Amino acid sequence: MLVSARYRCVVCGRVFPKGQGIVLSYGDLTLSFHSSRCVSRFFKSLVERVPREELKGYVKKIMEEYEEALSQREKARAKKI
Repeated sequence: MLVSARYRCVVCGRVFPKGQGIVLSYGDLTLSFHSSRCVSRFFKSLVERVPREELKGYVKKIMEEYEEALSQREKARAKKI
């Protein structure tokens, strides 16, 4: 009998099998979340607690990357005559 890996959500405490939920590895940490709602709650708390001066540059850079990707997609979808 095979026993699959199981994870425990760091936010709600629910246990779920491998293949479900969201599992992130960050260095030597493994963050496991039962649902996208749990991920949102965790990262909202993280963003609220990290000093703004430290986080602001990273947020801007990531926003620029996503805006560039959206712009690229819009250009690719544009009608070509």
